[in-house]
Formats: sequence, C-alpha cells, structure tokens
Amino acid sequence: PTNQPTNQPTNQPSNQVPRMSDIEATPVKVSASRSLAVEDEVTKRKMSSSSSLRKWGPAMLAILAVLGLNAYLLGPTGARMPAEASARAQRRNMLAEELTNKIQAMDAKKEDFSMNLRNPGNYRYLSDEDGGTMEYTRRRHRALNEYVHVDVSDQFSTFGKVTVTLIYFAFWVFLMFPNWFLPIGRPGIALGGGLSMVVYRFILTKTGDGPIFYAERVIIMEPLFLLFGLMLTTIYLEKMERGGLFDKLRDSLDDPISWKRALKIMVLSTIGSAAVMNDSVVLIFSGVVVDLCVRHKVANSLPYLLSLSSTANIGSALTMTGNPQNILIVSLAYDDIGWVEFASNMVLPVFVASIINTIMMLTYYGSELFPGSSGFAENIGIMFAGNRTPEMLAQEHAYHARQVSSPDKIQIESQGWSMWSKMQIVVVTMFLICFAAGFDVCVVSIVAGCVLMVMAAYKRQHYDPRPDDTQYDAEGNPIPPKKTYDMDGNEIEQEEEELITESETTLTEVDYGLLMLFIGQFMLIGSFNDTGVPQQFFFATMGTCADDMTAVPCVYWFVAIITILSNVASNVPVVQMLAATFPYANPYDWMQVAFSATIAGNLTMLGSAANMIVAFQAAKVGDRSFTSERHAPFGVPSTILCLYAGTFVLTVVHFSAECSEKLGDCE
Repeated sequence: PTNQPTNQPTNQPSNQVPRMSDIEATPVKVSASRSLAVEDEVTKRKMSSSSSLRKWGPAMLAILAVLGLNAYLLGPTGARMPAEASARAQRRNMLAEELTNKIQAMDAKKEDFSMNLRNPGNYRYLSDEDGGTMEYTRRRHRALNEYVHVDVSDQFSTFGKVTVTLIYFAFWVFLMFPNWFLPIGRPGIALGGGLSMVVYRFILTKTGDGPIFYAERVIIMEPLFLLFGLMLTTIYLEKMERGGLFDKLRDSLDDPISWKRALKIMVLSTIGSAAVMNDSVVLIFSGVVVDLCVRHKVANSLPYLLSLSSTANIGSALTMTGNPQNILIVSLAYDDIGWVEFASNMVLPVFVASIINTIMMLTYYGSELFPGSSGFAENIGIMFAGNRTPEMLAQEHAYHARQVSSPDKIQIESQGWSMWSKMQIVVVTMFLICFAAGFDVCVVSIVAGCVLMVMAAYKRQHYDPRPDDTQYDAEGNPIPPKKTYDMDGNEIEQEEEELITESETTLTEVDYGLLMLFIGQFMLIGSFNDTGVPQQFFFATMGTCADDMTAVPCVYWFVAIITILSNVASNVPVVQMLAATFPYANPYDWMQVAFSATIAGNLTMLGSAANMIVAFQAAKVGDRSFTSERHAPFGVPSTILCLYAGTFVLTVVHFSAECSEKLGDCE
C-alpha cells in the first residue's frame, strides 16, 4: 500500500471482492431517494389542490348557496311554487289580453308613424279614441320591425332548432376560450361564426327547416356607431398632445400604494358609468389602467382590469342611460319611467353591490394589492390606520424616486394647461352637456371625434415642428440630400413635402376588429334567439312563477334565470325577449330586470360588452391577463353576492309602482 501510486483513479476496477455491507447499503440509498421523490410529488399535488380550492372554492360555494336558497324558498322540485297566478296577475293578464286584441284591430296610419319619427323625444301619440294607449316605440316597431324580438320559432323544424343551437353554443365556447383553439382571436371567431350562421340559415331556408334570416335586422347599429365615435375621441385625446388632458387624467389615477390605485379606478369607473355609459368608460380607461400597471411594473394586472370592468357594470345600473339595456327598457316599458324614478330605485342596490364588490376585490386579491401583508386583519390596519409594510414602503420610495429622476415629467407639469388642453376640455364638456340634454349619444360621440380630428390636423400642420429627415455619417456630419437628374442631365428639383394625412396616422389606430367582434356576435345571438330556445328555457324553468316573477319568493329564482340567459344569449336580447313576452310589465318589474340583467354581466367574460372591450383593449397593448379562466373565479362569487344582496334591497325598498297605471290594474 505504501508503494501504490497516489494518482490512481478512484473508479479504477479492483480485483477485491466487495464487502457484504456495501451490497446491503446500495438498495437503502435507492429506496431513500425514491421516497423523497414520492414525498415531493405528494407535496406538489397538495399545493396544487389547495391552490385550485382557493381559486374556485368561493365560486363553487356561491353557486351552491344560490341553489340552496332557491331550494329552500321554492322546494327542491319546485313544489312550493305558486299553484296558480295571484289575483292581481290574473286581472293584469285579462286586461292585457283585452288591450292586445284592441291594438291588433287598429289600422296602421302612416301619418302617425311619420309624426312619431319627427318627434323622437315624445314617446306617445296614440289617443284612446284611436284604439288604445299603446306607446310610441311599439307602434314604431310595428311599422319598421326594428330591434324588437319577433317570434318565428314556429317556422323552425326540430332539426333546425337543434342544429342552430349547437352551432351557437360551439362558437360561444370558442369565444369564451379562444386560446384553446387556433390563434384566430375573438373578432375573427365572432365574424366567422356570424357568417357561418348566415350561410347555414340560408341552407335551412332552402330545405324548409327554418325561416329566412334577416341578418341586417339583428345587427344593432347604435352600439357600433357609439364605439367608433368613442374610439375616435379617445385616440385624439391621447395622441394630440403630450401632457394634455389624457395624461393628466392618467396621473390623477396614479398612486404609489396599490390598493389606493385600485380604489381610485373603481370610484372613477362607477361614477363615470352612471354619468355617461359603461362601454364609454371602459373604452377610454382600459389603456390608462394598463399603462399604470406597466409604469409600476405590476406583475399581475388582473385586479386593476377587474376593478375597471366590474365597477363599470355595477355603476351603469344606477341610471337609465348607463348601459344599452337600460335605455332599451325605458324605451319599451309600457308605463313612463323617468330619470329620477329610475335612479331613486337603483341607488341603494347599486351602493350595496359596490361595497360588496370592493370588499371582495380587496380580499380576493389581497396579496397583490397589499404586498407583504400577513392577512385580512393587517389589511384593515393598512387601510384605516395608515400602517405600511416594508414592501409598500419600498414601492413608495421607488415611485418618488422615479418622479424626481424624470425631468420630462417635471417640465410637463410646470407647463400647466396649454391652449390645446383647454380646447380638449371644451370639447369634452360639450360632449357631456349634449349627452345629458338627451341628444343621440352616437351622433355626439362621432361629432366630438371629428372636431378633435380637425384640431389635431391643424395643430400638426401649423404648430408642431417638422420631422427632421437629415441623415448623418459616422462622424456626426450631416449628409446632404441626394440629387437626382433626368435623361438630359438636368437636376430635378425636389417637390414640396407631402402632408401626412389622418388616414395614414391616427385613423389607422381605430380598433375595427372590435367592431367586427360585435357584428359577429349580433348575428350569432340573433339567429339563436329566432329558434325560441331562450323563451322556452325561461318558461320551462320559471313554471308558475312566470306570472309573478318579481314577487317573493319567485323573484330570487327569476334573478337566477335572467343571469343565465344574460350570459348565454346576452342581456340586450333578453330584454327584447321580455318586452315582447310581457309587453305590459309594470315599472317595478322592469327595475328588477334592469338591475339583474346589468349586474349579471360580471358573471362571465361574455356577459357584457364592457368585459369584452376591456379584454380586447388590454390585449391590443400586449396585456393578455384578462381571460375567461382568470375572470370567472372572482366574477362568479362577486356577481352572485352583489346580485342577491341588491335584489333583496330592491325588493324591500323601491319607489316604482307594482302595477301599471296605463293598463288600469292599480285599482
């Protein structure tokens, strides 16, 4: 051993016989490593299951609570539903049938139609002597067949109904989960689905399995005009001037504290949606919210996008101009519903829903909005006692450091309000005044966008510095422009610089894909509603509660059915269907429909147009965190709690009559 070389490799084979102890130790080491691997796998599965339970637990619990509540009120099999309609409902149905027969016997007069169309501000021109008290909008729709559900379900065969329904739900799944399939995007899926539905309905017409599909009648133009005008206005407010109105609005929402930033977004979204319209607010502020998340290097922007979309839907329920379905309800309601009456009924339910949604947002996303906090108790201390965690202090220091180290921002703030910013304020103020005065919001938004376009073009032509196209060599010396010569060797003088037009710059930034998305959805939903499946589902599930749908306890089941239909068939078509099915519903009935159809939009991604706009606008700038899979875990429990709490408040405290004065059932 003393003569053995020291550089002999350790793995050199030896002729010595291995000891028994070495042989016995080898399987022990292998089994120990395997047991550690098994333990790691078990730990990972437990963590995954606990994460899934935390993610989907509240949603499943909320759904079970709804089913349990309705089973308690109506019985597990609906045995506690009213055996027959109440005496008031029977009397209302009798009066409604008499009036309907009287109206159907009326002779349509073209002079009445032209008078109504020339005076859109007044809804009713029919006298009692002329055949009844049918309101202006339904008489107008009788003449134009515009935007009102017409029942053609009896013209479908069973094969036609089933196949159209299957096609609709197939594209509904594609739109809900676009990332599961080919990377086409929601606009392409919706437009492809709409065109496919048009072709298939043509085939059904030729085979005698369905009626003619008038696709142009189901495309509601007003939302498309409104979205185009708002996109035009938003683009010019943002691009006209650095440090202008749009940047100042963005800075007003900025805050170094995450939960305060989210709270500011929720307050502004709620108030703005009630004052203008939810689609307008989310279209304007989606980019602002994403920009704030980028500025603060937020890892998860979903809480802020959800704060915008959810509160926009809740706030829009407050006024009759807050969303398209409320506007349609006021137009189609048999009795007059004024602005004050609508808002007075909705103020308490909307307030309760806003508080619940805010608490759930701050609780569910506490780790993102309260970094470093140990739990709910510490979050309360942070909000009301002014406490700070080390992570929050670091965020504040980083924010103020960026403010100090940004000379451009300091220079912009020192400039104050420029002439162009003041002109933007004038245009926006006139837009709000015209909207409040009752002018067509579509026309107002497009006019505002056109005015801003002219201002931006004039500013760029006469005030903005010309772009410098000078090229430089490696040493930094300017390179003279190249000279060109004709065939005879004469120098060709350069022509005047061509002006850059709006069609080449700003107009190309309008999201035409968003318009295509809504056009495709309108065609899909319109064809699905023609089958009568939503109506059949409503009556099959409501049972004997259909005649007393807003009376306790039927109202809580009614809210659940409206929520399902609003997310499957969209809220505006549901309102159209109810208006055609219950043309003489009283104002209180419409208050319940307006609240439930609006709040139900927060349940899923496809529940409201506001959700789709937020997702589309965020994805346009590269933020794809707002997806159906990530929306539902918060949207389902928040929507159910807000919906049922607000419905309970509206049931207890409301100021609209539970009868129709014009129908005569208030006696």
